[in-house]
Amino acid sequence: MLSKSQIKHLRKLTHDLNPVIMLGQNGFTEAVLNELNIALDCHELVKIKLSAGDRDQRNQQIDDICKQSNSEQVQSIGKTVTIFRRNKDKRVIEFPDL
Repeated sequence: MLSKSQIKHLRKLTHDLNPVIMLGQNGFTEAVLNELNIALDCHELVKIKLSAGDRDQRNQQIDDICKQSNSEQVQSIGKTVTIFRRNKDKRVIEFPDL
């Protein structure tokens, strides 16, 4: 579970990111999950472009993505969500001492 200060730090890092994963009309498939896991292992912080139309569908997609990838939502703006999952073997993002 991320603290508020950690989420704030990750949101600052999110500004410079481009979406790595873009969901198509098929939504969140097993192939997309595999690519997402690879991206999370490499970067820890990943921006995803969602395909769902209305807010309820997007929220459901975000919940599914976070549960299946064991990640946490950092930020959601429109059809873009940023998620974080710590790489247990090799940390990529260091949090400042607060």
